[in-house]
Amino acid sequence: MSTTASPKFTIPKTQRAAVLHTLKSPYTLETNWPVTQPSELKPGQCLVKLEYTGVCHSDLHIRNVDWGREPIIPLVGGHEGVGVVVAIGEGTYGSAVKIGDRVGLKWIADICGTCEMCRTSQDSCMLELPNHGFQMHGTFQEYAVSYANYVTKIPEGVDSASIAPILCAGLTVYKAIKTSGARIGQWVAIPGAGGGLGHLAVQYAVAQGLRVIAIDTGEKKKKLTLNLGAEKWIDFKESKDLVADVQAATGGPGPQVAIVATADQRPFTQAAMYLRNAGTLMVVGMPGGGAMLNSLKVIGSAIGNRQDADEAVAITALGKVKCQYETRKLEDLNTVFQEMEEGKISGRVVLKI
Repeated sequence: MSTTASPKFTIPKTQRAAVLHTLKSPYTLETNWPVTQPSELKPGQCLVKLEYTGVCHSDLHIRNVDWGREPIIPLVGGHEGVGVVVAIGEGTYGSAVKIGDRVGLKWIADICGTCEMCRTSQDSCMLELPNHGFQMHGTFQEYAVSYANYVTKIPEGVDSASIAPILCAGLTVYKAIKTSGARIGQWVAIPGAGGGLGHLAVQYAVAQGLRVIAIDTGEKKKKLTLNLGAEKWIDFKESKDLVADVQAATGGPGPQVAIVATADQRPFTQAAMYLRNAGTLMVVGMPGGGAMLNSLKVIGSAIGNRQDADEAVAITALGKVKCQYETRKLEDLNTVFQEMEEGKISGRVVLKI
């Protein structure tokens, strides 16, 4: 394919974009941010006209340099985008997508394909990755550059706004459940079950025949998780002995798996105590310290590869998983970050581009 752009798409020179110019500071909404033109695309790259983008807690971590690594500056953040391919770089061959396809942009923009991690499908373990909204501009803009062989095709009939968070939050918890090896009929505990990742984890677990213990707090989250299929509910603020309550919920031995998607130390320490012998603790958050007992298997899981993304999206397209989200405008990004820091967001926020 030697392509550039299709005549049916008019690509402007400038666009609206939320740009981070100073670390640990608010984003600036700009109206004249340059649009990469088809002639400027490198072989393998594609230009996507975005419709919606999710706002992930990782975007807040990047802005605040919480990971100890600084992003490129200035930066257009975001890594949960859905839109239409409007151009593909000249010299691109064997592209997995064509102009006009609706696709999703993820945290990982591309891989080298030749290192050990890539060859063994451990994409997220590659040492140097082009990441949307970190090492390259992301999805808080109208037109974003990505890579034709790493974007995820979105099935027909799936709403663009609802699928955007699946490209990171959904993919992350789906891969964690998949990696855990949990089998139909087994128990899985999900601390933070009513949150952005957690409520999706509940649905992916239920869709795979797992029995879910939802751990969170508040009547709103209790109602949400039970409606989504959780079999048991434990309010960690009301529980006087969370370890005993989780074990009792399973009839005594405790769950086979815990999916912990928080950086708070307490859920990890508690999971180490309530998991049954030889259970599996899936580390999705980034805790510090803690003790592991009773021959537990502790496995880290981050994002997923292209196949995982296709599977996560396909399960959503079947109606087995539905993201609970609120739609805002791109101009609301800084307000969303503030509400995120204050813990006021239930489910996910999606920005209409």
